[in-house]
Amino acid sequence: MGRARSLSLILIAVVVLLAMFSMFTVKEWEKAILFRFGEIVRSDYEPGLHFKIPLVHNVRHFNARIMTMDVAAERYLTAEKKNLRVDAFVKWRIADVRRYYTAMGGDETRARDRLSQIVKDGLRAEFGKRTVQEVVSGERSAVMQVLLVNAGAQAAEFGIEIVDVRLKRVDLPEDVSASVYRRMEAERVRVATDLRSRGAEAAERIRADADRQRTIILAEAYRESEELRGTGDKRAAEIYRVAFSNDPEFFSFYRSLSAYRASFTGRSDVLLLQPDSQFFKYFRDPGGKSNRQGQGAGR
Repeated sequence: MGRARSLSLILIAVVVLLAMFSMFTVKEWEKAILFRFGEIVRSDYEPGLHFKIPLVHNVRHFNARIMTMDVAAERYLTAEKKNLRVDAFVKWRIADVRRYYTAMGGDETRARDRLSQIVKDGLRAEFGKRTVQEVVSGERSAVMQVLLVNAGAQAAEFGIEIVDVRLKRVDLPEDVSASVYRRMEAERVRVATDLRSRGAEAAERIRADADRQRTIILAEAYRESEELRGTGDKRAAEIYRVAFSNDPEFFSFYRSLSAYRASFTGRSDVLLLQPDSQFFKYFRDPGGKSNRQGQGAGR
């Protein structure tokens, strides 16, 4: 009885082991290949639970998710025979696992090396057709698009799908950058000098125009002031004439006072004249009568 029970347990264990070794699962992000003594039997498994024959079949799983690979920076010659240092990266995944295994032996490192070489060859070909200006700005998107198509066609032969190719950086080599920066600096200095000279020329032109307008305005103002002064002098002369004709004696007295005020501006002023001069007639007689009497006696 005990022996039969032991055999039953052993049989159950063997069945369980055979069942375990007869089943395998494929996850959503995996692809699987079924081998029979090293020969590929099937590779189109959907995610889920599947069966195999133990000891006859074996299964290998491969990552089917999109993977990113950095392409090592290298120098590429442009159409102008100038070196550019380019960094790029590739997004790829396994599309046909049977072809991938046949071409690459299922070795991801080998697949990355092959992809890297394909991308580098494509970059070399595309950069050789274009100038630095076109590569850096004008046709950068076109380069990536052409590279994606061409590299994708080559990679498809190995069961690999290239999802995207991108250029991370496009730089001049360090030994060339310094001279380029010097040329750029010299060009900026030349442009700045040109702009300053144009500004100085414009400033001189504006300054000359302002001086011309100032001269014109001053001349016009001087002309108007002289005209006003002439009109005022004419009016003053007319007033003086009328005043003189109305009272000649008062006018003579006023003119004498103005002459005294203009002649004696300080205490130290000295004027040498004869005492009976006409200039002092109002000093001798405020009414000026003595002078007239002297003139009558003289006559």
